[in-house]
Amino acid sequence: LENATIELFSQLHWETANCYDENFGTNSTLGRETKGEVVLIPKLRTALHKLNPDIPTEAIQLAIEELTRDRSTLSLANANSQMYQLLKDGVKVSFKNDDGEDQTETVKVIDWNNPENNNFFLASQFWVTGEIYTRRADLVGFINGLPLVFIELKAHHKRLELAYKNNLTDYKQTIPQLFWYNAFIILSNGTKSRIGSLTAKWDHFSEWKKINSEGEEGIVSLDTIIRSTCEKTKLLDIVENFIFFYLAKGSLVKIIAKNHQYLGVNQAVTAVQQIKSNQGKLGVFWHTQGSGKSYSMVFFSQKVLRKVYGNWTFVIITDREDLDEQIYKNFAYAGAVTEIEKNVRAS
Repeated sequence: LENATIELFSQLHWETANCYDENFGTNSTLGRETKGEVVLIPKLRTALHKLNPDIPTEAIQLAIEELTRDRSTLSLANANSQMYQLLKDGVKVSFKNDDGEDQTETVKVIDWNNPENNNFFLASQFWVTGEIYTRRADLVGFINGLPLVFIELKAHHKRLELAYKNNLTDYKQTIPQLFWYNAFIILSNGTKSRIGSLTAKWDHFSEWKKINSEGEEGIVSLDTIIRSTCEKTKLLDIVENFIFFYLAKGSLVKIIAKNHQYLGVNQAVTAVQQIKSNQGKLGVFWHTQGSGKSYSMVFFSQKVLRKVYGNWTFVIITDREDLDEQIYKNFAYAGAVTEIEKNVRAS
C-alpha cells in the first residue's frame, strides 16, 4: 500500500525518497542534523531565496529562524495556528540594511499562485525523535521543506480507526514538533480513507469521495483522496483557502473543509469571477442540516478576499440570535471580519 501511494505521488510530480536509512549530521541525506529536526532547512532556504530574490540573505536567515524556532511551550493547536499564519501571510522580519538603517521585509514562504515555484517532496519511513521517544512516520509531504501533510497507512484488513487511536494519537504526544506545521492528516487502509485536522476527533475525520465537481473518482478510496487533496494545485488551494481556526470552550479548534464544501465553494467562487456574464446571479449552494453551512460561508468569503480582486462586502442574514453569534465568531477567527463587532452586526 505504501509503495502504491509513493508511486501515486510520483505521478503527481512529487519528488519522493525512502528515508529509512537517512544519514544525519555531516553528509546528511536531507540536511537534518538530528532526528529531532522536522524542517528540511536546505530545501526551505533554497525556496525562500527563489521566492524572495530581492530580499537580503540576512532577512532570509531571520525568516528561517522564526519558522524553525521552538514552540514547545505552546499547545499543539496554538503552535499550528501560528505557523499557519506565517505560511499564508509570510514572515515579517526586521534587520539593519547596508546603510545601517532599520528595514522590515515580509518573506514569502509559499507561492500560492504558481505551484511549480515550490518544492514538493514526499518522505517515506521518516524518523522523528521527541523529548523521549523516536517514531517512524509512514509518509510525510513537505512543501518548501516544511512538513504540511501527514499520512498514516494501515493494512487493508485492519480497522481504519486504529490508525487514529493507536498511531496518530501517540505521534501527537511523542513527536508534537512534526505537527506544528501540519496542514492536514490522511488516514487510510486503501479501501477506506479519511482526512482531518490535528485537533479533530475521529468522528470529525471525513471521507473525500469526489476528485472534482464532475464526480470523478479514483480506483480505490486512497487513490481518490490523494488525487483530490495532494495534487499540487488542489493542495495549495486547500491549505490557503479551506482552513481556519476558532475557539470552542476555551480551546483552539482547527477546521478543514469537507469534500462537498471544497467543491461547492469553488463553484461559487467561479461564479463570482464570472459575475458579469452571470448578470449578478451566483446560484444556490444547498446544504442539509448539520453539513457545515456557516463553515462554507467562511471558506467562500476567505477565498474571495484572497483570490478575487475587488472591495468586497458580504451580507449574511440569519433567523436566530445564537446562529448569528456563531457565524460572526467563525468569520472573526478566520480573519474575514476586520471591524469591531458593533460595526458589522445589525441588531
